[in-house]
Amino acid sequence: MFRLVFAVARHPDVWLQAARVTWRTAPAGWWRRPPFLPIPDETYRRWRITTAYGGKGTATVDPEDVVAYLRWNRRHDR
Repeated sequence: MFRLVFAVARHPDVWLQAARVTWRTAPAGWWRRPPFLPIPDETYRRWRITTAYGGKGTATVDPEDVVAYLRWNRRHDR
C-alpha cells in the first residue's frame, strides 16, 4: 500500500483525482472502523485487481499502473 501512496505522491498531477477516487470508493462509515482510513473493502480491491491483471485478484499491483489508471480516470471523469 505504501508503494502505491509514494507513487502517487511523486505525480502531483494526479493528486486531486486520487482524492476523488478514494472518496468514491471508500465504504460508508469508514471513519467508524479500524484502521479509520477510506480504504475500499477487500471485495472491491480484489475485483479491481482481477479486472486489471486477471487471475484470482491476488496479483501484485504495479504502482505506475495506479498512476496510469488515475490519469485515465481523470480524462473520463464526468
